[in-house]
Amino acid sequence: MPKQIKILMVDDEERFREATKKILSRKGFNVILAEDGPEALQKLSLDPDVVVLDIKMPGMDGHDVLKKIKARREDIPVIMLTGHGGLPSAEEAYISGAFDYLAKPCDIELLSSRIMDACREMGDDAVVEEKPVSEVMVPLEEYTTIPEDGTVKHAIEELLASFYSKVSTNRLMETGHRSVLVVNRQQKVVGILTIADLLQAIMPGYLSTPKPFMADAIEFSPMFWTGMFTRELRQIGGKEVRDIMSPAPLSIPESANLMEAAYMMIHSKLRRLLVTGNDKVVGVIREQDLFFEMKRILSE
Repeated sequence: MPKQIKILMVDDEERFREATKKILSRKGFNVILAEDGPEALQKLSLDPDVVVLDIKMPGMDGHDVLKKIKARREDIPVIMLTGHGGLPSAEEAYISGAFDYLAKPCDIELLSSRIMDACREMGDDAVVEEKPVSEVMVPLEEYTTIPEDGTVKHAIEELLASFYSKVSTNRLMETGHRSVLVVNRQQKVVGILTIADLLQAIMPGYLSTPKPFMADAIEFSPMFWTGMFTRELRQIGGKEVRDIMSPAPLSIPESANLMEAAYMMIHSKLRRLLVTGNDKVVGVIREQDLFFEMKRILSE
């Protein structure tokens, strides 16, 4: 079995440390935290494979820590993170032996990719084995859910919120879900609401009826649709979500491989699948999750 990549994350901002650890751990990494330079040097004894090091820290800054790390472990790759640096700082980091220098806010997929690159270039064959669906999915507790008897107006507000990162700091970014799961009173997933469902819901009913006689056809012309978008939307705002939602997506076991997930999405023309474990929904795997995994694999 390939060994798990161990990361030493050094940053003085607690929320950033904890948020980063949470996401990287979900991606299969073993993350050790340090809040400053002295603690980072102490935790080198835990033999991390990669160090992710903030530059702007009180006391011993990242450049000083980098030099001391390289003096003790010349072989260990160090990825520098900063929201305050520039070209001189980057040049100093590279001269001191940094593997890479990334600006904050740093996309988590880019950071994950560079961690993998660092291990590969240092001759480490860790994490060669393909991940199962459970290691790529979004856990259910991190996916937005709404009650089936809630209003469409409330659902739109929740759907908008899902566009933004669920991470508790604006210095770390993730892609939004672009959909919300609909649950019943027992918290069982009974449907899904997407933007396409909302657009379908505001289509006037007569557009799906048989075509009218020629004399009446002009009433169906788009030239008479001015204001209809707003009018139809206001009419459905108070409806219950269950009236316009789509059925729950197909499900896939958490132990399934990624090719099975890709096949199900393509064959069934779906953008996401429910992930199940122990006879219950434990997460959602989206097409963008498979895309990010493609990027990671090709970066190895």
